[in-house]
Amino acid sequence: MGQIAVELQEQYRALQALLEQLDPHEPPTVIVVPPSAEPQGHIIVFPASFNPPTTAHLALLHKAQEHGGADVLVYAALSKQIVDKEHVERPTLLDRLVLLQQLLQHELPGVGLLLFNRGLYVEQAEAVHRSFPGVSRLTFLVGFDKIVQIFDARYYRDRDAALHELFRLAHLLVAPRGSNGEEELRALLARPENRQFADAVQALPFDPAYRDISSTRVRQNPAAHAHEVPSEVLRFVRETHAYEAPAAPGAPDPYEEHLRAVAAVLRKEVPGEK
Repeated sequence: MGQIAVELQEQYRALQALLEQLDPHEPPTVIVVPPSAEPQGHIIVFPASFNPPTTAHLALLHKAQEHGGADVLVYAALSKQIVDKEHVERPTLLDRLVLLQQLLQHELPGVGLLLFNRGLYVEQAEAVHRSFPGVSRLTFLVGFDKIVQIFDARYYRDRDAALHELFRLAHLLVAPRGSNGEEELRALLARPENRQFADAVQALPFDPAYRDISSTRVRQNPAAHAHEVPSEVLRFVRETHAYEAPAAPGAPDPYEEHLRAVAAVLRKEVPGEK
């Protein structure tokens, strides 16, 4: 993909401008990506890396819409992380954002898109409530693997204090992953150290057919898992070569050609433009 399609060039520029407004060193911040509706009332937010977006991601967002009903706004969310300057993301956050925006507009036009400058749930909750006082209830959609981490004391200096702060600001809607579903969630919440937080956590029933779909496996072998991503994602993967390693040590990185094309668009160095 040596050149960015004309119809995508302005999208790249607009989304890059939004990303430049986010500084991970600043207080927790959230931006609504146009044309998403401004958050208000009860909202459900699904933060993920979407690297790449899978059919399971889309199915979860659709299920969240069904669960919430007509009065609840649902959002996918990406966060801007501090990345080692020597490490090149594959694909970049900008590429993932462009792809996710296209996918939502085509497949789930009722789902909005948010950008955070921080990755912790409690920081994202702070950002939402500070930026959107019209939000009366915030629910994060998470997978079972995430809820296990959230309750794991190894990640905290003071676990209970941190969790009290999180659940003061947000509720959790937990989707099953792999063999872990509602029964395992009930067992986790029944533990003595977790019971005090159980009222803020709810299971989301989900089709078992999606439980084992993994972005990691798609990245490792896109061809073998092509059926687990939407056609737009598969086309992006093939055109950009985002998950392809150089053919040999010292050989050109096939993704670099796409990155050069994006850089030219951001500089407005595009054939036919001045």
